Amino acid sequence: MATGCGDGGGSGTGVGPASASTATPDRVEPLADPVGPRLPVTVPSADGRTVTVTSTDRIVPLSGSLSEIVFTLGLGTKVVARDITATFEQAGKLPVVTRAHDVSAESVLSLRPTLVLAEGTTGPAEAIAQIRDAGIPLVVVKPAKALADVGTRIDAVAAALGVRKSGAALRKRTQERIDTARKEIPAREEKPRVAFLYVRGTAAVYLLGGAESGASSLLEAAGAIDAGKESGLTKDFTPITSEALAKAAPDAILVMSKGLDSVGGIDGLVKIPGVAETPAGADRRVVTVDDGVLLNYGPRTDRVLKSLVGQLYGENQ
Repeated sequence: MATGCGDGGGSGTGVGPASASTATPDRVEPLADPVGPRLPVTVPSADGRTVTVTSTDRIVPLSGSLSEIVFTLGLGTKVVARDITATFEQAGKLPVVTRAHDVSAESVLSLRPTLVLAEGTTGPAEAIAQIRDAGIPLVVVKPAKALADVGTRIDAVAAALGVRKSGAALRKRTQERIDTARKEIPAREEKPRVAFLYVRGTAAVYLLGGAESGASSLLEAAGAIDAGKESGLTKDFTPITSEALAKAAPDAILVMSKGLDSVGGIDGLVKIPGVAETPAGADRRVVTVDDGVLLNYGPRTDRVLKSLVGQLYGENQ
């Protein structure tokens, strides 16, 4: 997980100087005593279907977030493929079955899966239908948008895998760690305003996050204000404009690590129209979190919160 960057010099909002620290290894932490699957199980799928799972010998999770949960529940050795967003170390050698963010049904089926896990946003629809038509049990899990979704997603995946007991243990562990991370937030009279920017310089994509971006819950849990949401942006993202950034007036900017790299680091970020004119741009106050974990809302969400808190308020404050 990358650390924030800046020149130092906190403001009245309590945004402390960012400091360099050793990056957390990009690994998941499986349960110490996972329970083996009890199958068959019949579970509801988020798309309204009911799915019966008889084997977890060959699992294909179609998102990095779902892969993270499966591995943490102790079934990583049963996973035979990964989505391109599954970036953690234990999944690194698995074949990728997505092109960009689209699933290749042919690639999935070639691996003879006994269970496929998908997000509600996984597509294209034709690929999902092709996998189902081949007779493969496919369970859809609702996408995550907030901290409140963490436990329900763990429960849904654990149920589909036939490991409800392990799911309950992981849910408890995860919530305890999130609660601990939140206790580390220092008291401040004013909350820092943070704008979440989704940038991909190689594709000329420059977006400002709003209420539905997925980052609001994390920022608010870290004691901050989502500047985009607070400025009136009700949808997920809107193109970055000088006017929108001026209205958001962030004290700090949150970006994904690869996104920051894609625009040439902080020097490139402040060249995006309007960024340099914000308090965050003027102070070069940038908070970064790895792409593969920021919006997962899963077993490593406590690490995301700790990183946000450390970067926003200063590691030693």
